[in-house]
Formats: sequence, structure tokens, C-alpha cells
Amino acid sequence: MRRDSSDTKRKILTVCVRLFLEQGYKNTSVSQIVDEAGVARGSYLNLFPTKDRILLELTETMFGGQFGVARSIADTKLPPVYAYAVETAIQLTLTELNENLRDIYLEAYSHTEASEYIYQHTSSELHRIFGPYLPSYTESDFYELEIGSAGIMRGYMSRPCDKYFTLEKKLARFLSMSLNAYAVPAAEQKQVLDFIAKLDIRAIAVQVMQELFKALAMRFSFPLPDSVKA
Repeated sequence: MRRDSSDTKRKILTVCVRLFLEQGYKNTSVSQIVDEAGVARGSYLNLFPTKDRILLELTETMFGGQFGVARSIADTKLPPVYAYAVETAIQLTLTELNENLRDIYLEAYSHTEASEYIYQHTSSELHRIFGPYLPSYTESDFYELEIGSAGIMRGYMSRPCDKYFTLEKKLARFLSMSLNAYAVPAAEQKQVLDFIAKLDIRAIAVQVMQELFKALAMRFSFPLPDSVKA
């Protein structure tokens, strides 16, 4: 029974990811999901009483793995702030891969349950990473900071890159603001930004999406816009 439930969930999520990327989150109906997944509507509703529950599931899947990927890229000998910078850069770059993927992230940062997951998941990471810079701050303080930081993140995600506001500039701007907020010294900030600038962050973001698709037994098939390839 558990295996059947797990298989059904994977079928549904796989179809949802494909449809959300092809036609957008808001334009995808529950009836279409059920039909294309080939599952009974009752089975779907048992797992996902509302479409927003699918958004929450995808948010947990995507955010749950990003810090792990970031740590694997940022050498473990480096301070944790580098992993934060990589994870943040990955998020912002992912929204440039596909306009409907951008919309999924914007929905996640706007939806009550999904955004609360982001706040709670991220604030514990922030406390661990930035606690040494702000020793008097509790996890609750970092939760409050994350609410503000997430609002800025959403604003930056909503603005597509172009030849003037390049991806490199977007990453540098956001990281400068956030590292200032977390009291990272200016000299260390420069080192972190230089580290990010040397990464092929576009390739890394594609790798993150490929890992998600691999977990769902999907092919990575949508084309990348020129602003990401450059």
C-alpha cells in the first residue's frame, strides 16, 4: 500500500512538473493532472487535497536539496557563508531557466504554507551560518530577518535578467545586501562574491534541475534562454 502511494505521488509530481514548466502553474488544472498522470481522482485527492499541496511538495523537494548541492560545491574547508552564497545564487539562476519555473518560485514565495516552509527551513540554516557574526541573535531573530530577505529575493526573482541587469549583477546585488544584513565583514564579502563570480552558476543550476528530474524519472527537455546561456 505504501509503495502504491509512493508510486502514485511520483506519477503526479512528474506530470505536475512537466505541465507547470510547459504551461504554468495557474494554467494547469487538477483535471488535467489527474488525466495525464493516469490516476484516480480519489487517489489524487487523498495525497493532494488542493493543488497548493503540490506546490508545497515541490517547494520542499527543491529547497530541501539546494543547501546540500551548495555544500558539495563550496569546499567544506571554506566557511559556511560560501554555501549560503552558492545556494542563493542557484535559486536566482534557476528562475532564469524557464519563465514558468520563475512563476513556480514566485508562487512558492507568495503562498502561505510554502513561504512558511521556506522561512522555517532557511532560518535554521541562517542561524547556523551567521550565528558567529551575530552571536546575540536567536533562531527567532533569523526567522524575522528571513521574512525580509525572502521578500527581496522574490522581488529579484520577478525581474528577468537582460543585457543591462545581467545575472552576474543580480547575484552580486542580492548577495551584497544579504551579507550586509547578516553582518559579514566587507573584506569577507568581497572574497565570497569573487568566489561566486568564478563559478559556472548556469551549469550548476541546470545540474540541480537535472537531479530533480532524475528523481522524478523525467528528461530535462526545455531550452535555455540566451540570457542564461551567455
